Amino acid sequence: MLHIQVFPFNPFSENTYVVYDNEKKAWLIDPGNFHAEETKALSQFIEQHQLKIEKILLTHAHIDHILGLQWAYDTFKTPIHLHPLEEEILKMGELSAQRFGFPFKNFVGEILYVEEGQKLYLGEEEFDIYFTPGHSPGSVCYHHKKQQFIISGDVLFQGSIGRTDLYKGNYNQLIESIQQKLLNLEEETTVLSGHGSATNIGVEKQINPFLK
Repeated sequence: MLHIQVFPFNPFSENTYVVYDNEKKAWLIDPGNFHAEETKALSQFIEQHQLKIEKILLTHAHIDHILGLQWAYDTFKTPIHLHPLEEEILKMGELSAQRFGFPFKNFVGEILYVEEGQKLYLGEEEFDIYFTPGHSPGSVCYHHKKQQFIISGDVLFQGSIGRTDLYKGNYNQLIESIQQKLLNLEEETTVLSGHGSATNIGVEKQINPFLK
């Protein structure tokens, strides 16, 4: 069985996720820890639960989702995983931070690429990867069919969708991604978004004004 802990971090209220199994094997997804107290809270949770971070995953590489990436890579000594089309966005981190008025250095470390159709395993638990561009050119979602949840990044939110006015955003592409990849999932599937509260596919089909 998998367990999920969410940490709303940084000035953007980005959701950082720790997913782990009963054997203490764990993934860190979208590490957005920015302030020292956020890094401390994340570290303490991992240490107290005696977790071994085996993978660092990105749904996409916008600045709010990578503020703790270098720390995570340096701390856990494991490559980061992202879609190849997202590497360009990752390399824009320093520039993006300057626009918001705070210092940031671009990530330096090993990158492994993920693609749709690929399987990732947390212990014995299998995840599917869906390519869901629109908010960002290389956005992906990580779906665990067995426990019916999907970590969607900024693709789909409770009652909303990701913004598409950023570099290489595309509204029509995002809507197509949601309709073709997410709305076909079981309605009970929990959506764990990059910001805000969790929702599920059935609810979003009914109430999300962007999906009518």
